[in-house]
Formats: sequence, structure tokens, C-alpha cells
Amino acid sequence: MKPGRLGAWFLACRPKTLSVSLSPVLVGTAAAWHDSGHLLWLPLLAAALGAAFIQIGTNLFNDVGDFLRGTDTPGRLGPQRATAEGWLSASQVRAGAWLAFALAFACGIYLVRHGGWPIVVIGLASLAAGWAYTGGPKPIAYGPLGELFVFVFFGLVAVGGSYYLQTLSFGPAALIAATLVGIHAAAVITVNNYRDLDGDAANGKNTLAVRLGRPATRLFYSAEILAPFLLLPLLGRLGWPAALPLLALPLAIGLIRRFQQNPPGRVFNAILAATAGLQLAFALLLSLAFTI
Repeated sequence: MKPGRLGAWFLACRPKTLSVSLSPVLVGTAAAWHDSGHLLWLPLLAAALGAAFIQIGTNLFNDVGDFLRGTDTPGRLGPQRATAEGWLSASQVRAGAWLAFALAFACGIYLVRHGGWPIVVIGLASLAAGWAYTGGPKPIAYGPLGELFVFVFFGLVAVGGSYYLQTLSFGPAALIAATLVGIHAAAVITVNNYRDLDGDAANGKNTLAVRLGRPATRLFYSAEILAPFLLLPLLGRLGWPAALPLLALPLAIGLIRRFQQNPPGRVFNAILAATAGLQLAFALLLSLAFTI
């Protein structure tokens, strides 16, 4: 069923995975509160909105970029895309992407006034990477570095930047937390690329999943899901609260089982959303660990 205009824009923004951009902001802020003992609400709000707008803009550029390159078609295995389905025109979706980036830039103006030149570097790099993910002559999404891109910008950069906005410094705890959150964020991309492996290979989209093949990608996904739990001892200075994210381990094991046992198909749309949900659950428990 064709959605209305607002529904089409809502689906084009891919709301089921927006937690991937919000989780690192929460974790970085919680780590900063643990180290500094104070919380700055306006930088937190601006960082959360800015991160969400960057992800929305990236998603919209991906929507129109994949359509123009012929990767997305109405018969794709993944969720329906606004441009490919004809719900919105390519020019409308591209304009929406630039609007999202403009709103992120507006948030960044305040953040730069608060945090100075490091935020200029972080903000411009994030916007450029968001466009380059599907735009430009060599889109990141069309090579094997998609997981690395997400790990860096939705892990290291987002957590580290959020920590810096609260403390105007960087700390080792933030780096460790960023690594844990970033690995789970990368797993979301792995699900997406595993689901689309056959179509991507046929269209010259050489993602990491295409390079590795299905058996190795299943092992890679398992490693991505389990690694953050195995690395929790690095946060041992938090004491027993560092074990709180282990409460999400049953969900992680269930996801690995589903990924391993299900044949490639539309079922991976639910696994993708559940992987984003795992990252959010892990991030919330990790944030709680920093605040107890």
C-alpha cells in the first residue's frame, strides 16, 4: 500500500535505525558525567539533534543514490525505498537530504560556539562522510569500508564528541565506550549488506559481505555482536556496574542464532531492526553503568 506524503518521508528517514545515532550521544554524555560530575543539557540536546539529522540526511542520500545507480528497485529484499517506489521524486529526496544536513549544521553552530575548533573538525568530517557514503564518484557504501565508516562516525566520533562537549577534554573511558558502541553499530550495516549480497554483487556493489561471502560474513556478524560484551572488562574501573550490559547478552545470542539459521531474505529486515535495538539496549545499560 502506498503511504501518504508524510508517511513516505517518515519511512524514507528509516526511523527503526535512528537509535544508531542517538545511542553514542547518550553513552558519551554518561561517561562525561561519570568523570566530571555535571551534565550540560543544551550541548546534549544539540548533539542528539545534530547526530539524528546527519543520519537522516545520510539515509536520504542513500535512498536517492542507490536508486539512481540502479541498486534499489521495487523488488528489492530490503524495506521499500521512497525513490525506488516512486513515492517521492529523486529531486525531492535529495532536497530533503540537504535540508537535514542544513539542520545538522545549524545545531553545529551552537556546538562550535560551545566546544571550539575540535567540533568544527568533527562536524564537517561527519557531514562530508554522510554525503560520501552514497555520493561522489566512489561511494563508501559501494566498497568494503561501510562497517569501518559506521564504527568511526557512529562510535569513536559520536561518543568522543559527546564526551568532549560535556568536559572540553577527552578521556580513556570515552574511547573504550566508543569502541563498544561502534562495533554494534557496524553490525547493523553487516546485516543490511548480508541481506542484499546477491543483488549488490550483481550491481557491482562490492561491500564487505560481497568480498567475504556468506559463511565468513555470518562469522563476522557473530564477532561484532559478541565483541562488546567480551571487552567490558576494559571498563573494570567502574566496578560491578561495568557488568550491567551483560543483561543484553541473551538478546545478542538470540540474534546470532537467527542470523545463522535463517536463509537470506526479507526476514533480515527484522534482524536488522533487532540489531539496532540490541545496540540501543547495550548503550542504555552502559550509560547506566557510568551513572551509578
